[in-house]
Amino acid sequence: MTRPARVVVVGDVITDVVAVLSGPLAAGSDTGAEISFGGGGQAANTAAWIAAQGVTVTLVGAVGDDDAGRDRVAELDHAGVDCAVERVVGAATGTVIVLASDGERTMVTSRGANLALSAEHVEKALAAVPDAGHLHLSAYTLLDAGSRGAGLRALAAARERGLTTSVDAASAAPLRRVGARTFLGWVRDVDLLLVNADEATVLAGGLDPAAQGRALSATARRVVVKRGAAGAVWVDRTTPVCAAAARRVAVVDVTGAGDAFAAGLLTAWLAGASPTAALSRATDLGALAVSTAGARPQP
Repeated sequence: MTRPARVVVVGDVITDVVAVLSGPLAAGSDTGAEISFGGGGQAANTAAWIAAQGVTVTLVGAVGDDDAGRDRVAELDHAGVDCAVERVVGAATGTVIVLASDGERTMVTSRGANLALSAEHVEKALAAVPDAGHLHLSAYTLLDAGSRGAGLRALAAARERGLTTSVDAASAAPLRRVGARTFLGWVRDVDLLLVNADEATVLAGGLDPAAQGRALSATARRVVVKRGAAGAVWVDRTTPVCAAAARRVAVVDVTGAGDAFAAGLLTAWLAGASPTAALSRATDLGALAVSTAGARPQP
């Protein structure tokens, strides 16, 4: 395997307020929890996990011109991520409240300044990194009208520059709102599409994971269906289906597990690993992520 070229990640930078609940949520009353504050956002998390693998990575995103935005960028700088992050005057840095319990998490989101990410900023950021070899896009950027232009421009500009591309489908509920046909039109011919089980069902129907992957490979050259504790499936247009089991670990917080998985998959695949080896690395990092609280790699 070879060391990958610079990876550019485009998408959200968020403040995560993570509450790991002590038990079922008591509606209308109190529920005990361990609560932490820190950096989040699918793109920012993925970039941090990529940097932790020793791969050069640039994050393209937007924060508010506020203390939270400055803190989020400082955290990423400290993690070794090169930040091409726009500060948007008059907008607040995005915030997500994450309720984690029983191996699941529910998110309440205000995307804030992420909605103001512009195609012009993406274009400028890509022009500044001529050593880039791959662009990874968080689909949250596509799924909101405010940032959609930036997401579409990111994919188009990457193709114009000869970069390989990947997209993480992000979240089932907004995918439903925009519709499978529309979304698949936006991401047509990307080199790699990552979907979890719910997202795969939205985009390909209630088939088995391998069949979902095969259906989606009509749009993307390679598809990985993430199945949580059931592992993952890799499907592409030229090789047999490849499956990997999940690592068995004690689950503390699943926040950011998919982002860690994506980072492991990308860094291995871009270095020339086989699908089997790339899935193995991805499940290793996903297991590491769920065994600790928070969405980022621990120091």
